[in-house]
Order: sequence, then structure tokens, then C-alpha cells
Amino acid sequence: MKLYLGGDASKGYSDWIIVTEKKQVVLKDIQLDDTYAGHCKLFSILKAYFDKQTGVEMYAAMESTGGYENNWLNSLKSYQKAFNLKVARINPMGVNFNQRASMKRNVTDAISALNIAEYMIDHPWNIKYDQDEKWKSLCRHWNFVEMQKKQRVQTINQLETLLYGANPSLMRFKKDNLPNWLLEVIIQCPTEKTLAKAKPDKLAKIPYLSLPRAKELVAEAKQGIASYTDKNAEILVRQIAQQIKMFDQNIKSQMCLIEQELTCPEIELLRSFTGIDTTSAIGLLLEISAIERFPTVKGFSCNFGLHPKFKQSGDKVIGIRMSKQGSKNMRKILFNIAKCAIVHNPLIKEIYERKQTEGMKPMAALGVCMHKVLRIVYGILKNKQAFNADVDKRNQECSRQKQLEKQQQKTAYVEQVRRYQEFDSNAPISRKQTKKRKEHALSQCEINTHKVRDLHVPLNVV
Repeated sequence: MKLYLGGDASKGYSDWIIVTEKKQVVLKDIQLDDTYAGHCKLFSILKAYFDKQTGVEMYAAMESTGGYENNWLNSLKSYQKAFNLKVARINPMGVNFNQRASMKRNVTDAISALNIAEYMIDHPWNIKYDQDEKWKSLCRHWNFVEMQKKQRVQTINQLETLLYGANPSLMRFKKDNLPNWLLEVIIQCPTEKTLAKAKPDKLAKIPYLSLPRAKELVAEAKQGIASYTDKNAEILVRQIAQQIKMFDQNIKSQMCLIEQELTCPEIELLRSFTGIDTTSAIGLLLEISAIERFPTVKGFSCNFGLHPKFKQSGDKVIGIRMSKQGSKNMRKILFNIAKCAIVHNPLIKEIYERKQTEGMKPMAALGVCMHKVLRIVYGILKNKQAFNADVDKRNQECSRQKQLEKQQQKTAYVEQVRRYQEFDSNAPISRKQTKKRKEHALSQCEINTHKVRDLHVPLNVV
């Protein structure tokens, strides 16, 4: 007997429901607090069902809800020692679409728990039970680093706004990034008034700041036009600059911890591809978690939103673009890798230039390169082999052959669909459809020519 346990986690509590394989509710309206007593009560409820009947097989799942589900999933996994229980973490999007397909209108915590249980029954092939989350703790570190980077960018933008009025002579040194020597100068001399009184010899002790440049900064500050000269502006600019410095230290220390903990051969394999450094390799591994989750490269690219998304209706193909679904962090990593690869990697550079020659815009061509990099990463991790350009060339040749076979299958499919009626030239069709039918007729002529040629070859030989 199969039972399905659906749980909808909220802050501090969770709603549960148990249904059979035929979606008959066995036990509903269970709300338990996320405490030791609540977890023990869930154990006793499950024990009662397993004690009543022999041969019970239970499947349990919860949605990813930002971390509220982690305590419950951890407890359910510990119950596997006592019960025949399989546990999974599922994507909320699948549950949401399944709910819409069932035409349900209301949404409550109890209904959400039922939707999760029904999704397990309706789409068992989309659920991976008992997944190994070996790098879960490192993923938390990585997410913390990404959050620190975002906060750092916001703080730099705030500093730039204040610096324009407090010390505008330093603005020309902040173009694409914020150098460490400039940050130290801002901390020591936050306004033009304090910079004008500074001693060049003292400023020159800052690493990467030469004495001539220090003298130049002081001279420019004496002729400054700053509008923020009060004490409050000085305190505020200095504190914001110190906060940015603290962000830099935190990010560096956290990345060192991640590099020490994440020691695996996959990092060196990924680094064999020109454009992927250690930080990018770590980010790729933590975002992918386990390559075994993806049986095909197509599903791999769809999971991270790199696949092309479009809508086809009649003669129109609408909105061909990158889907951008899934992890934003993964696309950010691939974007940086592709930008580096189009400069230093001949393979990606050739693809980028070829797509631009075909008329594709630079950002669209970069998106194609991101997709190519993702496919290469999949091949490296799946085969556990370093990147080999010769292997990639052979794969491209196989891909071209498959595309040719696909085109032939498409032509054959059109012939099968139209087997009851040939194309009528008098039909009121659009120009696009007329063009398609002409191309189909030409392709059929080529196929027939090849067939005739193949038939004559043995006769000539004989």
C-alpha cells in the first residue's frame, strides 16, 4: 500500500495531509508546530499507520520555501531508520501549475499540503527522492557571499553619491571599480577639506599610492569645489567607506573557508576550460550540487534557464529568447565566464564572432556562448574528463549529422500529416506558409534525387 504525505511549511508550523494512491484522504487538517514536541507528534502519527498495516510504503515531500522546510525534512530523513519512507524536496512551480490544471480556486495551508501530495501522485517522474545534499552547508556560505556582494554594490553606489559632493576630485579614479588605495584615502581624508590638510608623505604610505600622485591629490583638493564640508559629511563618508572595507574582508574570508572545505577533483577538471577560474568552478559546483540529477544536457540547460523560449502558432514564432528561469546566480557565473572566454578562449571567441556575423546582437551572441559553456560544463562533469577541444569538434560533427536527420524526419512528418491531401496551391494561405511549402517541395526533390542516385549506383557497379 502506498501513502503520500504532503507538508506545507510556514514560519513556526506546518500543515500535513496523508492520501492514498487514488487521492483518497486518509488523514487531513494536521497542523504541528516546528518544535521538538511537534516533530515527536509527527513521528507518533506515522508510527500509528505503519503499525496498523504491513507493507506500507510512504512518500513524503515539501516545497522549497526559503528554509522553513529544512527542519521538517531533516526529521523525516531521520525517520527513515524506523519506517519505509522516501523524502523529497520539490519545486513550488510544478505544484502551482498542477493546482491550476485541477481548476482549484482557493489556496490555504491545508489545500497547499493536499496539492503537494497530489503532485507526487500525478508527476512521480519529476521527483527525486532521497537526494544527497552533500554541499548544503557550503551553499549557505556561498549564498551569504552573494548577498554580501550585493550589499557591497549598494553601499558603493551610496558612497559615490556622497563623494560627488564631499570629495569630487577623487571621482575620476573610481570608474569601473573601487581600488583599495582609493578606499584608504577616503577613510583617512573623507572630504576635500581634510584632504587639503593632509601630508603627501603620510598618504604615500598607503599601498599602491605613489608620492607624486599623493602630492597631486593634495594639490587638487586645495583648489576643490566641494559642497559637503561639514563634520557630519566627513563622518558619514568615512563610515560608509569603512563598511565597504568590511564587506571586502568578509567576502575574502568566506571564500577562503569555502575553498578549504570544497576539495574535489571536479574543480581542476572545470579549470581545464579557459575562462573558468577557481571561484567560478566553486560557484558552478555549488549551484549544480550533483550532476546525476540531470540525465540529459537539455534538461540541464532548462533547469538554469539557458534554453531558448518561444511560442509557435500557425505561421508565427513569437518571442524567441532566453527563458531566464531557475537560478540567477548560475546565469551570473556563466555570464562572467563567457565574457572572459570570448577574449581568451578560441572556441568561444569563434562562436561569438560567427553569431555576430550572422546578424545577431552582441548580448544575444553572448547568450549563445553562455549556453555553449553550460553544455561543456555538463560534458566535463558527466564524463569526469578535462576539456578537450578535439572531442568538442567531434561532438559538433555528430550534432550537425543529427540536425540533418532531424530535418529529414521533419520532412517525412509533413508527408505523413498530408497523406490524405496534397498541398493545394489554391488554398488561402499566408506568404510564410507559401514559402514553407516551396521549401518542402524543394527538399522532396532533393530526397528523390538522392534515392534515384542510390538506385543507379549498384547497376553501374555491376
